Amino acid sequence: MAERGETESRKLLGRLRDTMAGDDPGQERLDKITHLIASSMECEVCSIYLFRDQDTLELCATEGLNKDAVHQTRMKMGEGLVGRVAKRRQVINTPNAPQASGFRFMPETGEEVFSSFLGVPVQRLGEALGVLVVQSRAARDFSADEIYALEVVAMVLAEMTELGAFIGEGEAMSALHSQPVLLRGTVGQEGVAEGHVWLHEPRVVVSNPVADDPVRETERLEEAVEQLRVSVDQMLEVSADKDQRQVLEAYRMFANSKGWMRRMLEDIQNGLSAEAAVEKEQSLARARMGQSTDAYLRDRLSDLDDLSNRLLRILTGQGRDTGAELPVDPILVARNIGPAELLDYGRSLKGIVLENGSVGSHAAIVARALAIPLLVHTERITNEALNGDHIMVDGEQGVVHLRPDDNVAAAFRDKIAMQAAAQERYASIREKPAETLCGQIIGMHMNAGLMADLPSLEGSGAEGVGLFRTELQFLVRNQMPKRSELSALYSRVLDAAGGKRVVFRTLDIGSDKVLPYLKPNDEPNPALGWRAIRVGLDKPGIMRMQLQALMRAAAGRPLTIMFPFVAQFEEYRAARREVDKTLARESRLGHVLPESIEVGAMLETPSLGFAPRKFFEEVDFVSVGGNDLKQFFFAADRENERVRRRYDTLNVSFLTFLEDIARRCNETGTPLSFCGEDAGRPVEAMCLAAIGYRNLSMRPASIGPVKSLLRRADLGAVRRVIETARESGEMSVRGGVMEYLREQKSSQ
Repeated sequence: MAERGETESRKLLGRLRDTMAGDDPGQERLDKITHLIASSMECEVCSIYLFRDQDTLELCATEGLNKDAVHQTRMKMGEGLVGRVAKRRQVINTPNAPQASGFRFMPETGEEVFSSFLGVPVQRLGEALGVLVVQSRAARDFSADEIYALEVVAMVLAEMTELGAFIGEGEAMSALHSQPVLLRGTVGQEGVAEGHVWLHEPRVVVSNPVADDPVRETERLEEAVEQLRVSVDQMLEVSADKDQRQVLEAYRMFANSKGWMRRMLEDIQNGLSAEAAVEKEQSLARARMGQSTDAYLRDRLSDLDDLSNRLLRILTGQGRDTGAELPVDPILVARNIGPAELLDYGRSLKGIVLENGSVGSHAAIVARALAIPLLVHTERITNEALNGDHIMVDGEQGVVHLRPDDNVAAAFRDKIAMQAAAQERYASIREKPAETLCGQIIGMHMNAGLMADLPSLEGSGAEGVGLFRTELQFLVRNQMPKRSELSALYSRVLDAAGGKRVVFRTLDIGSDKVLPYLKPNDEPNPALGWRAIRVGLDKPGIMRMQLQALMRAAAGRPLTIMFPFVAQFEEYRAARREVDKTLARESRLGHVLPESIEVGAMLETPSLGFAPRKFFEEVDFVSVGGNDLKQFFFAADRENERVRRRYDTLNVSFLTFLEDIARRCNETGTPLSFCGEDAGRPVEAMCLAAIGYRNLSMRPASIGPVKSLLRRADLGAVRRVIETARESGEMSVRGGVMEYLREQKSSQ
């Protein structure tokens, strides 16, 4: 290869750009590119492999190998040297390819005569798109300059692939964002939705990867970096929060990094535009992020990733305000999103798909409150989706269909139509009680957390609010809400309930619900840490303020308060003492006291199930919080996909434990309810009713399906199925219960 200077590199990139500017079909473009690279690097072979699906690479163009192998030669991720480059996203440079570890001989290509091999990943922002390879007969190591040159070309190829420059012949040559894609995630809120993608943070599209004027591109980069540094300094000046300042200090460190700036300037000198230079370094950081096992290093690389995005938005002007209009049926796609930002969208959203997030995150809480289908942990969604893409979200199966084909779309719409028809049937029993065939009446209550939820009280047929989450009003603010603001809100909730019972759960923060203005603890396992009632007892001022707001909101009406995450009797007693002290203080101040007060506990830890009998005698009511209780009972983190589905709610051991709680409450006359996702699943709800739970609280949309099944159930028969499974040593009662339902249906 001729000695690589700035002009040679720019000449090659310029010729690539000219090739892309023509009207040639995709295959001809690829063929010209391989010829250009091979001649410029003085190699006999240049080949481009692109992904035809997530796991399969296809030879799409070659100079020097057998042309008949194009679109015929394929390999899996990790297979052969090319597959290893793609899997590891790292360069492979060897003077003797046939002897290299992992080499796979492909006779159809004729490559056995070529000894030297250099392969670099074609990737954009950490997403593998393919592999670029050069080979030569002579056994030699490619130099660092040659590797660098090929990496720059690969980066430009990635941009061209992203922009759809290779649409044409061959299955692997379609634009990255034009094919149907099926992605899987974790259900954060059930439901199904069809609509069009609305990106919370639209991707920056680099449309000019190659530039002719390095002086001008250097000026543009320097101006943008200076603007970035000023903005970070300004954010630091106004930030009083210690943790926010730590993040911003890391941003400032990177923004002033001489090494980062030097590498980007070198990229510009070698022919890249300012935007492409930023993105090249960002892609390398993303690749390192994926390889690193060090949490601290991953966080720092993530900081650099975020900072690169800010810089790209400055350079391209592609900020959040891109001029795109929110579609009439928006489905929000984002890496993550805060509760306040999500509430800004309100009920206009049809669905939400997050790349990160968690089933207990702020976003999940708001999505449940708004009854919007939500998937979290949906890998690659922000890379795959573009604004306006047709998208279907199945929040029951945990599946996203992006740009679905006609057959998938038709089947999905059939499912939506069936659910709509079922909802019409449920509306016919809205005013009827959930009375079983054996004459038991099950109380049906709804969960809520926003004023916007309250209209569902009437529409769903709920008898009251079994759980009103009060933490949302704390989470969506940057500072502690005032007592008067909370009191006004709680008063409006009681007004909207129209005399129906509302159970206000006190502040349930901690774990993954961290207040931005309350210093978080660095805990190795926050789900088992300083959260909920533990925070309230350690910060009595916060608890007292909320209790005062609730009592003033009641203004002579009945008030029901429930403390979350009570693990032992003494915690309930301590909280109850705070209620009594607050009542006495309100009386001294001359405020109107509630007509009556019920004070209950949420049973979310196995320890409280074994509390002394005295606890069940003193507490006004108990509500089993099934979501947390289940994960602690099985020691299975509900955020962990490897284990969360491993254990069944209808497991005999879990049902036996739940039944024992029901028995203890029955012996002491303690009102009992079950609150959580399982209360809203008809089969699980029927089994809970069969073991003694006479009150269930769920999302409003679940009330109809649950009530419908309960009205067709004989709880005595269901109980016998459970007892049979228990006596026979079955692990779960699900099989027996489903058989009972099939028999019941066939006999009707």
